Amino acid sequence: MSHDPLVTDAHQDLRQLVRTFADTEIAPEVTRLETGEIERELVTAMARQGWIGVTIPTQHGGMGAGHEARTVIIEEISRRSAAMGAAVQASILGVAKILHFGTPEQQQTWLPQIAGGTLLPTIAVTEAESGGHVLGMESTGRRKGRGWVLTGRKVFVGNSHLGHLHGVVVRTSSDRGSRNLTAFLVEHDRKGVHLTPHTPRHGLRGFSFGELVLDHVRIPDDHRIGDIGDGLDVAYSSSVLYGRLNLAAVALGIHRAALDQTTAHVASRPRIAREGVVRARVGEIDALLRVARLAVYHAARRLDLGQPCDMDLIAAKYQAVTAALRATALGMRTHGAAGLLTGTPMERYHRDAQCVEPPAGTSDIQLHRLAEEALTPGRPQWSRQFARPQPTQPITA
Repeated sequence: MSHDPLVTDAHQDLRQLVRTFADTEIAPEVTRLETGEIERELVTAMARQGWIGVTIPTQHGGMGAGHEARTVIIEEISRRSAAMGAAVQASILGVAKILHFGTPEQQQTWLPQIAGGTLLPTIAVTEAESGGHVLGMESTGRRKGRGWVLTGRKVFVGNSHLGHLHGVVVRTSSDRGSRNLTAFLVEHDRKGVHLTPHTPRHGLRGFSFGELVLDHVRIPDDHRIGDIGDGLDVAYSSSVLYGRLNLAAVALGIHRAALDQTTAHVASRPRIAREGVVRARVGEIDALLRVARLAVYHAARRLDLGQPCDMDLIAAKYQAVTAALRATALGMRTHGAAGLLTGTPMERYHRDAQCVEPPAGTSDIQLHRLAEEALTPGRPQWSRQFARPQPTQPITA
């Protein structure tokens, strides 16, 4: 593997470790994953590697390796299977709320299990009617005795059918203000928790992102994450600090795979390889990837340094996703009719790229957030509030 100036030697070693796993364990299963059945064994195997705990401190059994390391892990897995990259990132995302808002007792209870690969966390915020408008949610939590009763439905929950511990945000007041949402930890087997049958998606096949139903679920108050009214903060901080970078890393993996596939396709056809328009497409795919990687790893590095970087994270997601969409479209055009065959790699990359655009805010939302900061600078940043510079230490998996 050639030297990558964007990461350290330790990150390079980690990349090689994850790449070997992806090449030997994931790549042979990609065709099977395309049937759309929820994949369990590979997700369990990846969790057992300790990768879900990449940002969990070592005192809780995690890798304590930071955000560049999580970017490396997600990118390398996604290069072979964006669905499996999505599965890993979804539970890494589920860690954020416990790290940022969990009590010492909650962290001691849940983080070692996550780090050990025996428990997969999720986060459940989105609802069918309100979509990305979090304050418009209808799911409720009402006080009952010393606990709470949760009722509602959440959609597009990453690892919905595999997760053991759902982080659910609900409305705990009839008001519509920003302090009227609260977050809770809900075990998957608690009475009243149901999952609707999972249906195959357009892309990311094998990854479960389905619907979670809460039917008068009783929750003790010690399962509340953060204070009453912190639900919006839990959702937004998780999305900005973890969700956007995670999805940017998935997009990088798809983009890298699309470049490899397109160059192999062109190189094997000397006649089209001489065509200027084809060479221009390959060059554009390559250039887009280089720029996207700069944006993504720059944001990850700033997060590791404890620097305020919300806008860098938002820009990274925008750049990586739009670049992957463009790259896979160019790859499809270069493959011609061969790219239209269902089940071919290029066709899969094109579908998968479209599926990483909506989560954690569409590209239009990312541009909206960037414009807000450009027009009214100095807005509060989650990366400043939760700044935790990563210690310099060896990366071990």
